Amino acid sequence: MISPTGELTLRTLAMPADANAAGDIFGGWVMAQMDLACGIRAAERARGRVVTAAVNEMSFAMPVKIGDTLCIYTDIVKVGRTSMTLLVEAWAQRYLSPQMDKVTNALFVMVALDANNRPTPLPAE
Repeated sequence: MISPTGELTLRTLAMPADANAAGDIFGGWVMAQMDLACGIRAAERARGRVVTAAVNEMSFAMPVKIGDTLCIYTDIVKVGRTSMTLLVEAWAQRYLSPQMDKVTNALFVMVALDANNRPTPLPAE
């Protein structure tokens, strides 16, 4: 059995407004939650403002359903001068169940910005 990689960064409930007529949660909503989690984790590491510069290929292994708790895990896998790469995994904790299913994963590249919206060096850890 596989388990999540990284640090639990965000948990949120999948609601009917986030779903299509079949009760499947929109992939764009899942991706937005992943982006929020990256923003949290990257801003903590940068100790300041960050923006999403790139997202690698994303494919969905299974759907998220209404009532599931979406759990987003992040792991900083590379730190450059002004940017960092995070491995992000989305897991669905099934409604009223301890069952966790991996939904998707992607690599997000986040860039630290200064007050003039220019890339700025990341602080030493």
